[in-house]
Amino acid sequence: MPAGLIALALGGFGIGLTEFVIAGLLPEVAADFRVDEAAAGWLISGYALAVAVGAIALTAAATRIPRKAALLGLMVLFIVGNLLSALAPTYAVMLGGRVVAALCHGAFFGIGSVVAAGLVGPEKRARAIAIMFTGLTAANVLGVPLGTLLGQAAGWRSTFWAITGIGVIALIGVAVLVPREAADSGATSLRRELSAFRSGQVWLSLVATVLGFGGMFGAFTYIAYTLTGVSGFAAGAVPWLLILFGLGLFAGNWVGGRLADRSIDRTLLVLLAVLAVVLVGFALVAGMPAPAVIALVLMGAAGFATVPALQLRVLTYADHAPTLASGANIAAFNVGNAIGAWLGGVTIAAGLGYTSPLWVGAAMTVGALVVVAVAASAARAASRRSRTDVSEEILPV
Repeated sequence: MPAGLIALALGGFGIGLTEFVIAGLLPEVAADFRVDEAAAGWLISGYALAVAVGAIALTAAATRIPRKAALLGLMVLFIVGNLLSALAPTYAVMLGGRVVAALCHGAFFGIGSVVAAGLVGPEKRARAIAIMFTGLTAANVLGVPLGTLLGQAAGWRSTFWAITGIGVIALIGVAVLVPREAADSGATSLRRELSAFRSGQVWLSLVATVLGFGGMFGAFTYIAYTLTGVSGFAAGAVPWLLILFGLGLFAGNWVGGRLADRSIDRTLLVLLAVLAVVLVGFALVAGMPAPAVIALVLMGAAGFATVPALQLRVLTYADHAPTLASGANIAAFNVGNAIGAWLGGVTIAAGLGYTSPLWVGAAMTVGALVVVAVAASAARAASRRSRTDVSEEILPV
């Protein structure tokens, strides 16, 4: 395994920790700044919105500079944002720090995916992307509970100091371990990067990302309500159950990377079908604690197993100019998260119960399955036409 992938994974770990750990520290932060729950919630939703903006805007800006330099600049932005959060004297500064840190999130994973794929041979590209995203899954499994415990024991600011330190280590790792030649090979202009969006396959891939990952995340957004209000677990059990969910993410990411290297579309068709079945099954057994836990783990595994394939599909069809398309796909993940969470909230508000987000997630996932099936069929048809044209050209006159 190239050492540069370890540096990228460490950066992903710090970014994932920044995104998710705030949820466990929100009461302490709100109390310190004397703001209500709604205002404190903007530290999460404001971050998510900034991720979507940064994924496209900063990735577009970064097309003008070498990719390794872009990654280093993004890690500096990450460090500055978390340093602002750690030192924040007011709520406004804290929110500003969150936004600054979030701006690097999408661009780092977008550019990092291209760099990770370039560090290995063509047959291992999905696995390389999966290794980078392992940092994100590890943040859920280990970073969030440990970061929450640190913040509760030594004050919430200590967690952001720790994240800042992780950012410094990741910055050094990228500088030392990511080879400039591999990172910057194939760098293109913004105009050429934009040309990738002329491909219908790129747009279909983005839609599949929105629906597929949005389906899983929309169900996950309200999972605490499902586990306590339907499955009957005590609120104190939820953090431990989420660790099990995180283990599912970790395993799914690992398996999905290996399967996608064999066949992207076949992997997505199988995994999206499995995810839809799991979500429906979860909704049906949510009232039974033991099956609900099994379904929770399977939801994480099947949901995150799609990530390497979804990211690699965009890179494959935008191979002549992949950087901006890759960043757009990271934005698509977050747009899907927002849509899934919104639809789940609508169904709960309509009185359909705490299992309704699972049904919404299943419906979105089936939509993603249909989109991938259409895209795969169109790709096969285009491939057949290409072979026919070539054969006609070489026939003797």
